Amino acid sequence: MTNLPPRSGDGRPVLSRRAALLLAAGGLAQLSLPLLRADARPAAAAAPGAAPLRPVVEDLLARRAQALIGLDRAALAAGTAPAAQPDQQAALDRLAQVPFAALAYRLTGFTEPPPEADRITVTAELDHRLTGLDDHPATLTRRLALVRLADGWRLAEDGPVGAPALWDLGTVRAVRGAHCLVLGLAEQDRVAELAARADRAVPDVDAVWGDAWAGRLLLELPATEVDFARVLDVAPEAYQGIAAVTVAAAGAPEHTPADRIVVNPEAYRGLSELGRRVVVTHEATHVATRADTHAWTPMWLSEGVADHTAYLGTGRTARQIAPALAQDVAAGRVPTALPADAAFTAGTERIGQAYELSWLACEVLAREFGERGLVGFYQDYGRTGRPASGESPDAVLDRVLRGRLGIGAADFTRLWTAEAARLA
Repeated sequence: MTNLPPRSGDGRPVLSRRAALLLAAGGLAQLSLPLLRADARPAAAAAPGAAPLRPVVEDLLARRAQALIGLDRAALAAGTAPAAQPDQQAALDRLAQVPFAALAYRLTGFTEPPPEADRITVTAELDHRLTGLDDHPATLTRRLALVRLADGWRLAEDGPVGAPALWDLGTVRAVRGAHCLVLGLAEQDRVAELAARADRAVPDVDAVWGDAWAGRLLLELPATEVDFARVLDVAPEAYQGIAAVTVAAAGAPEHTPADRIVVNPEAYRGLSELGRRVVVTHEATHVATRADTHAWTPMWLSEGVADHTAYLGTGRTARQIAPALAQDVAAGRVPTALPADAAFTAGTERIGQAYELSWLACEVLAREFGERGLVGFYQDYGRTGRPASGESPDAVLDRVLRGRLGIGAADFTRLWTAEAARLA
């Protein structure tokens, strides 16, 4: 959903795919979890008569950034305290395969220390772009410790604030495909398999959404489910069984192709070939539709079009794609309203039915009005769906439906309700 941060009323992240489906036909998730930034603090004035330290620190960090992007061990060592040399040289090894196009530190938290200080801690934003992927820098927040030595200030520590970089967690292996780049901490063959799957997903997405999007994917594959949660800066238990999420790169403008698909290695490993296809194509759809997705785009529509795209051509029947909904209908519980955004909150009862009903509603739109009709409706919702003052979500839906497809919300509801009843 254009990588905006959906949240439930109690502040919990909204899941984009239930874990239950993962072990069947393949579930998936799209969340927008923008990385936290440290609040900038005004620099205090230097002590009377003392030269300000801030320019010295900025120069040190600029030289460090150049050493990292150039993989220059000598330059890195020149700006590093002796005790920190082993860790910093190991850090260089971990990111050696990451194809940086640009990398720079920006101080965001700095206070001029007293003249006698021999150690300070600062915060900075690490802006970086990856070659061929990022049109705008992505941002990570870092905490750095510096120490005063006989010949000047040197770096002693560089660690994450909030979400870590992938290279903070292990040695990154990079595989570039025709349409993607995969950065992984897993074995090389697993990273390559994910790249091959992403390359197949892009043409599948193009077939529905056209080539107006960038047509390229960036995927990250941590080594463990715990690391998956750490990259997202969330509690591990909240994402057990979630195969993948799409996150907006912090620091990039809203509607730019700077999304990262982060894959849960343990959940993904347990999927069938079909499940993996559905997961990656679903997430690729979220990347492709980012520019058309806004805060007012309903979750059922955002998730429904992603599932619709992902299941096209799989040969799965409606009952296979929507088993929980079919069971409900067989028991006489035929839905009468599209799911509200809150229905997609992690742990919500009947979340499975919410996803399945979303897929079914978009499937009906595509059947009745063609793929172009579904795509046009989605794009129109982004352009014209911002609610007017006092306008309800139902009224917005009715307005956008009539404007694009010439059908009202009541008639649309009858269509998908009838389709749901046939699942029995």
